[in-house]
Amino acid sequence: MKDKLKIGITVGDINGIGLEVIIKSLQDSRVLEYFTPIVYGNTKVASFHRKAIHANDFNFQVISSAEEAIPKKANMINCWQEDVKITLGEENETGGKYAFLSLEKACDDLLAGHIDALVTAPINKHNIQQEGFEFPGHTEYLQAKSDAKDVLMFMVSDDLKVGVVTGHIPVKDVANALSEEAILHKLRMMHASLKTDFWIQKPKIAVLGLNPHAGDNGLIGQEDGEIIAPAIEKAKAEGILCFGPYPGDGFFASDTYTKFDAVLAMYHDQGLIPFKHIASRAGVNFTAGLPFVRTSPDHGTGYDIAGKNVASADSFVEALFSAVHIVERRREQKVLSANPLTFRRLSRDRD
Repeated sequence: MKDKLKIGITVGDINGIGLEVIIKSLQDSRVLEYFTPIVYGNTKVASFHRKAIHANDFNFQVISSAEEAIPKKANMINCWQEDVKITLGEENETGGKYAFLSLEKACDDLLAGHIDALVTAPINKHNIQQEGFEFPGHTEYLQAKSDAKDVLMFMVSDDLKVGVVTGHIPVKDVANALSEEAILHKLRMMHASLKTDFWIQKPKIAVLGLNPHAGDNGLIGQEDGEIIAPAIEKAKAEGILCFGPYPGDGFFASDTYTKFDAVLAMYHDQGLIPFKHIASRAGVNFTAGLPFVRTSPDHGTGYDIAGKNVASADSFVEALFSAVHIVERRREQKVLSANPLTFRRLSRDRD
């Protein structure tokens, strides 16, 4: 493509490590060869974080709109003008207020087509609650903004990809939230994403059980045999290569996950704990099912290390490049499928 993709970046909680990992990610000028970053924040706040981590040679190019973005520069749009008191490492309303202003402006540009993808720095799910944001997290907010029917929280890395059936809900509500249709729907979404976003033509998916030992033939719970297993069979009937249900502990401990392209877990921690351990700092949170591409690093606000210049930017860099690659794959897939070759059966009598 002649024009580099414009990747929008939200700053997240300004009292956390979001701006630190953003600055560290964009400090390497080689990164700017692959896409044009547009950060939605405030230059004064960015300068505070830049000085805190001694990034004295780094600066943002201030622009008024995404259309003005300058290639090979780290661009920033000022989403607010007032001075802000930054209290590094503190959870407060200020961090939530400006995280939402950044997210709201970036989403508006994304939906208007002014940027090609969105990468979100971490927010605090508690302090961001306000008028306009009454959601458990980024995923649900973006689903509502885009009118997407359903989304899949998809944690991805080179070595492991994990999706979850239930997301940000209490563990006590997980069993009641499971149904054959819910599991089947997530399997369809995962299968489609693996093919379109990751170009895996015949993805092989493992499905985890809900209960210890996947229910142990009903001894430790009925959901595995009565809900999960039938959903797997229905998915197979649709041509989806999926297997299970597997007990979660032995599945990861025995490296069985290496035999599959992706894993569908039943709830948040069942999938994300092993993922974050195995992927280490290379994991990315990708929201499948949206009409646009959104990724984020697989860590939180990091209040305990904010401003100490110790936060790793590895996951954020992976999130940036994952967004670029997925957009490019989707576009190329669209081009390739626009004019498919016509299939004609040749006659045996043809010379």
